[in-house]
Amino acid sequence: MFKNATFKLTVSYLCVVMVISLVFSAVVYRVGSDNLLFGLNRATQELSSEFPIFNGTQYAQPNTADLNIGKSHLLDELIFTNLVVLVGAGFICYILARETLRPIEDAHEQQKRFTADVSHELRTPLTSLKMESEVALLDDDLSKSQLRDVISSNIEEATKLETLINSLLKLTRLEAGELQRQFTKLDIKALVKEAVEQTRPLANAKNISLKIKTNPLFIQGDHDSLHQMLVIFLDNAIKYSAANTSIKISSNKENNQPVLIIEDMGQGIAAKDLEHVFDRFYRADSARTGSSGFGLGLSIAKMIADVHKANITISSQLHHGTKVQVSFTAN
Repeated sequence: MFKNATFKLTVSYLCVVMVISLVFSAVVYRVGSDNLLFGLNRATQELSSEFPIFNGTQYAQPNTADLNIGKSHLLDELIFTNLVVLVGAGFICYILARETLRPIEDAHEQQKRFTADVSHELRTPLTSLKMESEVALLDDDLSKSQLRDVISSNIEEATKLETLINSLLKLTRLEAGELQRQFTKLDIKALVKEAVEQTRPLANAKNISLKIKTNPLFIQGDHDSLHQMLVIFLDNAIKYSAANTSIKISSNKENNQPVLIIEDMGQGIAAKDLEHVFDRFYRADSARTGSSGFGLGLSIAKMIADVHKANITISSQLHHGTKVQVSFTAN
């Protein structure tokens, strides 16, 4: 599809260039011919005035043969020039067409992969829902307790689907760039406090202490999305940390930029997985066994950071914890 589009766009560009070149050549030919005729007339007049003896002879008239030779030579030069323009412009137009269509092609490929990934992720809970429901319907002897278990399982799968759909909707809103219109002045310390309070029950369940050392640092941003980003980081830190450990949350200024740091003592991320942590639906092997997530959390966090022109740096060592650093643009 894009090869055909590239060819058509190249031809379109080339047609525009050649029309301009031919019009310009026609003007040059007309002006050049007039100048040749003017030059010959002037030369003839000078000859007649300087050598009156030639008056009334053929030498007192412009030489038509010379004029035609000059026009022919000018036409040959213009044809050659247009051929060179055709070849050179064709190559340049092809490059321009490729560069013009490349972002569209990349977006199309990304959309295809995204659709395929979403279809795969939706299929798993839907298949589970369908199979459990069909088995329950076929079993006439299903007890009330067993039926309750089936319904509970189906509700759990439906909740997963709801979570996935909500995450996808958040990604869509982030891609649409809606957040930048809602930016206000925010205090990182207050944002951290709110995110910690929301995730504290999860930490308490594993006896994980949340050690906070933040300073009042102000940034421009959207409150709800930044809160969500911090909750994603804290939720991951708690989820992949062993019981009876601690998580440090701190903020400071580095090179006049507000920086937020979250450090855990969890299982860490393998080097081969670290470069993919922001990919949609990507989950490291070590995370698959202990998580029911969809691999969208860090993708959403990265997009929130990008909208706020913040930079996320994740450093980790397997079995030795993970450090997440978010550097915001100084106001």
